[in-house]
Formats: sequence, C-alpha cells, structure tokens
Amino acid sequence: MLGGVCALGVAATQVVNAEEKKVTSVLTHTMNDIDGKPVPLSKYQGKVLMMVNVASKCGLTPQYTALQSTYEKYKGQGLVVMGFPANEFGKQEPGSEAEIKEFCNAKYKVTFPMFSKIVVKGEGQHPLYKQLTDKESKFGGDIQWNFAKFLVNRKGEVVARFAPNVAPDSPEVIAAIEKELAAK
Repeated sequence: MLGGVCALGVAATQVVNAEEKKVTSVLTHTMNDIDGKPVPLSKYQGKVLMMVNVASKCGLTPQYTALQSTYEKYKGQGLVVMGFPANEFGKQEPGSEAEIKEFCNAKYKVTFPMFSKIVVKGEGQHPLYKQLTDKESKFGGDIQWNFAKFLVNRKGEVVARFAPNVAPDSPEVIAAIEKELAAK
C-alpha cells in the first residue's frame, strides 16, 4: 500500500531560485489559518516544524492523537506541528474549514496550528507543497497519501520526510525531532 519511512538525511535541503541563486526556506510562505487569517510562516523562525497534510475521513486520521501528543510533549522545546487539510486522496477531506476545525477540536482536541484547506498534489498545488515536493530537493517527490510528514529545521529547511503510514510518535520520527530540537 504505502512505502516505509523516507530516508532521514543529515544535510538540510535547500531550495534555490535559479534566476537569483538565493536560498529560500519554507518560512517565506504566507498561509491562511483554519479561520482564513493570513499567517506568515516567518513567525516560526527558530522553531522546528512538522508539516503534515491531514484529512478527517482517512484510515490514518487517528494519527491526530499522536500529532497532538507529540506537539504537547515538545512544544516547550520549540516544536510546532502544522496541519494542512487536503482533499486530493480519496476525497477524504470534503468539509469546510469550519467543519474541519470542529472535527479536530471535538474528536482530537487539536491545539497545534491548523491551516485552510490546500492542494498538495496535482493541478493547483499550493506553492508551499511545490517547494516541499520539488523533485530536485533531497526529500522531494509527490505526496502519496494523507499524513505525509515533513520535518523542517529552525532555519526553515526540510531535513526529513516520513511516509503517511509512519506514526508521528514512532521512534524514527521522535529521534529526528529530538535531533533538530537539540540543534541550536
């Protein structure tokens, strides 16, 4: 069904603008939160981020529990889990932002930042996910399903990617998170 964990890299991925030859990070994007308010990701400079495309009606939806507990355990050290609802896989996120927010709050008591629904694969793909999945980057390649996880270091560089079926609190994910939190 789904592949295992993608390779954990020690070198950070950098995205280079071919014309300007300058390094950019995921922190250059502005995203709308689940309430539709713009949030510049630069506000997370200095934090370790776990970016996850999420869905409410997926067999992997119970991962919200592990995402929330991992966030609670490490947020004091600088981890921020970010949920990006997407409806590309089996139409498993059909609801409105208000419905998604209500579901996440009622069923999983989510307190980590949730964002407005975006396209993570295919036509209309959001620029953030174009950058995350850029085939030229070390952790690039199409999103295969809901709950793909990208770990981003304090500079905004992707340092690891985990397949959807790898639990957010699995030993390999926790080891990668702890490694990045320890790096100052």
